[in-house]
Amino acid sequence: MTATILVVDDEKNIRRTLRMVLEGAGFDVEDAESAEEGLKRLDGDGIDLVILDVRLPEMSGLEALEQIRQRPESRNLPVLMISGHASVAEAVSAVQTGATDFFEKPLDRDRVLVSVRNALQTWQLQREVERLRADAESRYEMIGESPAMRALYAQLEKVAPTNGRVLITGESGTGKELIARAVHRLSQRKDGPFIKVNCAAIPAELIESELFGYERGAFTGAQGRRKGMFEQADGGTLFLDEIGDMSGNAQAKVLRALQSGEISRVGSEKAIAVDVRVLAATNKDLELEVKEGRFREDLYFRLNVVPLKTPPLRDRPQDVPLLVKAFLRDFARENGLREKPIEAEVLEALAQRSWPGNVRELKNVVERMAILSGETIGMHDLPDEGRLGQAVAQEAATPAPGLPSTVLPEGERMTLREYREHAEKQYILAMLDETGWNISRAAVKLGVERTNLHKKMRTYGIKRETHQNR
Repeated sequence: MTATILVVDDEKNIRRTLRMVLEGAGFDVEDAESAEEGLKRLDGDGIDLVILDVRLPEMSGLEALEQIRQRPESRNLPVLMISGHASVAEAVSAVQTGATDFFEKPLDRDRVLVSVRNALQTWQLQREVERLRADAESRYEMIGESPAMRALYAQLEKVAPTNGRVLITGESGTGKELIARAVHRLSQRKDGPFIKVNCAAIPAELIESELFGYERGAFTGAQGRRKGMFEQADGGTLFLDEIGDMSGNAQAKVLRALQSGEISRVGSEKAIAVDVRVLAATNKDLELEVKEGRFREDLYFRLNVVPLKTPPLRDRPQDVPLLVKAFLRDFARENGLREKPIEAEVLEALAQRSWPGNVRELKNVVERMAILSGETIGMHDLPDEGRLGQAVAQEAATPAPGLPSTVLPEGERMTLREYREHAEKQYILAMLDETGWNISRAAVKLGVERTNLHKKMRTYGIKRETHQNR
């Protein structure tokens, strides 16, 4: 696309000369003989660069530049200043006010074109970076207007600007990472790095080297020095996701880092100072983990300065339509497709579901409907597990056909927690049997990630050979 350049100069010959030079190089040119006229031209869209004379009648070029920089829509617009008799002070003032470049008359054709092309290229790169940043932020946008979400927003506004550590708890799929990113984005560290570590996805023997880095020769395969996540997050935020799955040795080292503000790479005793705000998240009951000796109590208290709990989706059904529309919009944009309309009855049906997999499960269902539906998403496009016109109240009371009952033998007693774990294990086994023990398909039906399903299977000791030999 051809760039449009606005030339503002009170000398007709200069305007004519610049028009010939710029149009000869393939640019579109508009001109104005006063600063006031030039500012009016900027009221509309379409100007990609301004060439502005310093000394103009009535309003000077420097005053016009100041006004351009005060306007949100032209704050970053490239402006090249020209003058036939500017002082050094005027040149310095122009640069300090935000001029992209400054050159004197008589104008050198080659220098003008080089400056224009460089300024336009830089501006285009800035706009692309801003677009990508906006896309990234929208991908991590928190969506919801329910009382539960409004209460969470109010907590975020208070805690984010501080350096307080935050422990984010909640069920799997509720958006704990979104909260961590919101804390970072609203903090004084927003221009620093945001580094995420999934503690459950890293083998126990590698977690220390991932977090703290290592020196060459520290262990077999350590061919060179490597910075760990703490160093990479220096000046920013380190998000320790699934902190409840961290090994005991790693817990001890993280505790020392939080206490001293220093870390040591594996294979080195040299202390390295790091300025890091640590956020942690888990779907486990860490108080119970502490009581049962699986999580350090001192680390728990260090992390749990400000607790934030993510509400499950079943507690905010009024947010479901907002989430569905956002997922449809994102899916269409990411895949270069037209956004499909969705019938109101579908939104109502989706809002009635209990969503055991929370927002993650809802997103999976929405994307599935967007792929398999026709021009409009209707009730016939709801997956079987999403057909919610049937009594939701019966869903909990009546076992689905083919699923094992969780009714206990007569006289047997369990705590509520034991009963919940028993029911969860039986449901996982049922889905595994239904999918022929295909972990990926079972995870989709359960509305969880494969890594989370593997973790649940380890927790409950679920193995195919053991189950099928019974």
